[in-house]
Amino acid sequence: IVTDWVGYGYAALIASGGVMGYVKVYYCSVPSLAAGLLFGSLAGVGAYQISEDPKNIWVSLVTSGSLAGVMGKRFYGSRKMMPAGMMAAASPFMVGNLGVGMLLQKPLES
Repeated sequence: IVTDWVGYGYAALIASGGVMGYVKVYYCSVPSLAAGLLFGSLAGVGAYQISEDPKNIWVSLVTSGSLAGVMGKRFYGSRKMMPAGMMAAASPFMVGNLGVGMLLQKPLES
């Protein structure tokens, strides 16, 4: 079993971003907290699934792809590096990481 440390780090980044968004707005941004914890949890589940079976990338791929689109749009509109720019950069990196991981896997022998 190979642990998906990149995936777990990405999940922690998402969750901590949600907590920071909540705290930064003086404990008022409940949507930031909820979205950060939800997507961070999904990314954590995806990292766990990849750690168990490297071909099981779908939860991670959908989570990182969704965040790439949403946060990319937010960054394009606001030009603010935190949190939209950071996630707009990290999410496509994660999608690429998943793609490279799939390309480098050996095919199953029949």
